[in-house]
Amino acid sequence: MSSTHTNRTEAADLAEVAAAIRAHDRFVVTTHENPDGDALGSLLAMTLALRELGKDAVMYLFGEVPIPNEYEFMNFAGLLRGPNPDTSDRVVLALDAANERRLGPEGTLLAKAQFVIDIDHHHDNTRFGQVNLIVGHASSTGEILRDVFAAIDVELTPEIAEALYIAVVTDTGRFQYTNTTPKALRLAAELVEAGADVHRVFQGVYESLEFAKLKLLGRALDRARVLEGGRLVVSYLLRSDYTDLNVAEAYSEGIIDYLRAVEGAEMAALIREPPRRDGPLRRVSLRASNDELDVSAIARKSDGGGHRQAAGFSSDASVEEITEFIHREFRAAAGA
Repeated sequence: MSSTHTNRTEAADLAEVAAAIRAHDRFVVTTHENPDGDALGSLLAMTLALRELGKDAVMYLFGEVPIPNEYEFMNFAGLLRGPNPDTSDRVVLALDAANERRLGPEGTLLAKAQFVIDIDHHHDNTRFGQVNLIVGHASSTGEILRDVFAAIDVELTPEIAEALYIAVVTDTGRFQYTNTTPKALRLAAELVEAGADVHRVFQGVYESLEFAKLKLLGRALDRARVLEGGRLVVSYLLRSDYTDLNVAEAYSEGIIDYLRAVEGAEMAALIREPPRRDGPLRRVSLRASNDELDVSAIARKSDGGGHRQAAGFSSDASVEEITEFIHREFRAAAGA
């Protein structure tokens, strides 16, 4: 598909999303389970933008897993957790979720929804909404939301700008990953001009490391294995690691980046046994160090997905079996 055709399609999808937002008044804004900075920043920014328009908007996150400590400085007052809220008279606005399974079990949140809007930057998004805005080349879902806000005439308040900045800065790895485009950098400047407090965000997200998370990182590093001459790095965390340290699964956020940073590593994988037993036995995060290796293709072979350089899947297989699968797929994908 040509870039001109793609741009026309994205423009039409953006117009559809803007029209749908204007046409409705009551919203449930949600994002994927185990949310990262892009998910949480987008969740907060979208909710604030809808309220600027006079809409009735509530935030919802599936499950009881605490928000990661590094995002606790954000204002999530009124955030709904636990069982799905009643969506029969509300529009569900889903953000940064590649498929409806990431919003909760069996798509129950969407089943009774009045209408569903899907906004995301995962290139393998299943387009599960009545209207969908999927921009696979965007640095983050937060970047897409800036265009949505312009289309619905929402001005950037300092609070909205800071939430969007959190989305962009975290998903670009502090503007160091290959998804850091000129547009992302220009957007960052615009958000700072609109009132985003760069230093407050830096301190909150990157300088609030709890000692227990450092201990958890130590366990992952201690178990790290290098395969294929150092081109692949794999490690794992056991359920007992979380219980011994009395931490939630969210504490493992970011640990895989230490594995990816190993010299010569082209791909890293972190296998986790979630401390809660009401989900899959193991979750797997995959990261690539270059755009030539598509880890989302590997994840899809186990019913997962994501981006070319950041993806994941769930599995009931053993740590050893998952490691063998990853090793085998890496060899096939990288020509090892």
